[in-house]
Amino acid sequence: MPVPTKPTKPARPTKPTARAQSSARPLLRSPATAPLARRALYQDVADRLRQQIFARELEPGSWIDELKLTAALGISRTPLREALKVLATEGLVTMQVGRGAYVAEPSHEDVAQVYHLLGLLESDAAAQVAAHATPVQRSELAALHLLLEKNVRRREEFFAINERLHMALLRMAGNRWAEQVVTDLRKVMKLNRHLSLSRRGRLAESLAEHRALMAAIERRDAAAAARLMRQHFVSGLDAAA
Repeated sequence: MPVPTKPTKPARPTKPTARAQSSARPLLRSPATAPLARRALYQDVADRLRQQIFARELEPGSWIDELKLTAALGISRTPLREALKVLATEGLVTMQVGRGAYVAEPSHEDVAQVYHLLGLLESDAAAQVAAHATPVQRSELAALHLLLEKNVRRREEFFAINERLHMALLRMAGNRWAEQVVTDLRKVMKLNRHLSLSRRGRLAESLAEHRALMAAIERRDAAAAARLMRQHFVSGLDAAA
């Protein structure tokens, strides 16, 4: 009589090796290597409008014609309205219910408050730089100041270099929060720059103030640098008024 055979168990599937597992997984891109998303359209529109406002192609107090702008830029009203919201948070545009958007026209009080805050923040930065700037940083400031000297008769160029010098001081001081606040405040100040720099003799006065400030920084006199920077903004406000 045949002896019954024991049924054989099905073979267990073999576990793949670590190498096989890793090769079988889909490749995942790390955040550092993943492609960057393109900027949203409204950000580009905000940049364009900001430049037009600073260039006074859109005058302070003027109504912003949305239909005209959408046609000129070849966009729909949605990205334009999103861009206007961005500019409103920066203080460059005011939104009026039922009337649309207008280029901001800062009052004297607005301008005074902006200059006061800039004086506080930038005088602190000037003191920090005077006390701690490296030779390389001092050379960078000296080069920017030399550009100011060369452009004292060219208002727009002078203004642009002046801003570069002030922002370099903020960067060297190392307080990114102060740098961020000053960047926003300077956007509002630009609405008034045609007044602050167009007064007869103001460019020469501003250059003289920068010379004194640079001398204080060179001799590492933090107290004098702070005082001179505060006075620089007081004089700027007087000119703007």
